[in-house]
Amino acid sequence: MTKSLLSTLKTAPRPEKTSDNPVLKRREKLLAKLDQQLAMAEAHIAGETYTAYREKWQKNPETGQQEKVRIPKNVAKWFYKRNNQYFFEVRYANKALELSKGNHAIEVGEQKNLTNVIRTVIDAVVSAEFDPFLEKVSTNLTKKR
Repeated sequence: MTKSLLSTLKTAPRPEKTSDNPVLKRREKLLAKLDQQLAMAEAHIAGETYTAYREKWQKNPETGQQEKVRIPKNVAKWFYKRNNQYFFEVRYANKALELSKGNHAIEVGEQKNLTNVIRTVIDAVVSAEFDPFLEKVSTNLTKKR
């Protein structure tokens, strides 16, 4: 007896859309920014410059057709050096998240530890440990409107 083709496929429940869930949407937004900061930190450690790009539709002057071009954009670093130590701030909506009472920065120490700290923060965001901080910032933003 032959096995059907359909039975060889692995079925799964439909994944939840992130656009419907505001918590997942905030988490995805923060993860995208953290990935960018990780790439910046890796370039900083290697002594290279990092350039982030955004895509924009622009009319080609020669052909008159619309085409997508990559334009460099300015991205602020969330890490900085003070007193021969590096610090990292997790930011959302251009505000540093208060990780504990009065503390907004994470002490990194040496430059080589920067990528490990950012990866740890990414893992914490994925495991939903940053959801209360994001909720607090987003409620403050909606109150100001």
